[in-house]
Amino acid sequence: MAKQFTGKVAILGGGLMGSGIAQIFASQGSDVAIYDVDWLGCHASENIVANMTQMQRYGLMDAKKIRATSDRVRLSGDLEEAVSDAELVIECIPENLALKQQLFARLDTLCPVSTILASNTSVISITQIAQDVVHKERVVGTHFWNPPFLIPLVEVIRTEWTSDRVFEGVYQILQQAGKHPVRVKKDVPGFLVNRLQHALWREAIYLVEQGIADAKTVDEGIRYGFGLRLPVLGPLENADMVGTDLTLAIHEYLFPYLNNATTPSPLLRQCVEQKKLGFKSGEGFQRWNESEIKASREGLVEYLLQVIAKH
Repeated sequence: MAKQFTGKVAILGGGLMGSGIAQIFASQGSDVAIYDVDWLGCHASENIVANMTQMQRYGLMDAKKIRATSDRVRLSGDLEEAVSDAELVIECIPENLALKQQLFARLDTLCPVSTILASNTSVISITQIAQDVVHKERVVGTHFWNPPFLIPLVEVIRTEWTSDRVFEGVYQILQQAGKHPVRVKKDVPGFLVNRLQHALWREAIYLVEQGIADAKTVDEGIRYGFGLRLPVLGPLENADMVGTDLTLAIHEYLFPYLNNATTPSPLLRQCVEQKKLGFKSGEGFQRWNESEIKASREGLVEYLLQVIAKH
């Protein structure tokens, strides 16, 4: 059994993802520094306490652990100070390739070669992010899912340069932190799960665009259909269950009719052009009032807390 990791962790970016990831490591005994360019206006500490308070209602946290976790987290507006002595650095800044490349190039000069440099990007190639890093072997992707303190999955993505020490080491660190890491052996845009997710989204939007069903109906079809069995039956196990012969027969008939566009949906572009930005504006593919938006956000968190509490 590998020794429990309690080394210092630096989180770069104090938003919802950064604060949630900081909470994970602090709750496991690591000192965590959160760096944010707007550190005086950063709400990471408040977010972490709010997260833990929700968890406390389900018996997943107690007052003592909340205090101990909070005490291990500190905010900083100084990048060099934040990463000093860190064994693991996780970048959670906005999804801008140039910004990430600049940051990683600077981290390469600030951190000892033994420090692992990880990116929480959800889709951007880790290889591209690391292009200006000299010690590329220590760069790896760690894609957490939102909300990171509740969703178990973390994709660990290796580039052609990532060393086995870093790849397997990060995998073990995440396991010890109570997450469910999965190995993504090759760095491709979107990695593993976002490629699957957005392939589904492409077809879902296409069905609405073609007038086959409205947005609410598409969502209901997934939520009350195959979505119910996904937590216990993945698509490839399902294919084996029904038989690869039947799966092949279905694909030979169905695939020519599926959307295979390589550009975003015209309907999606139209929504953005018309400022129908979803929850942000009160209308996207559907209309949303404030109470519905609140119910959707809170319902997701409550559902995840109930699932975790049962396990």
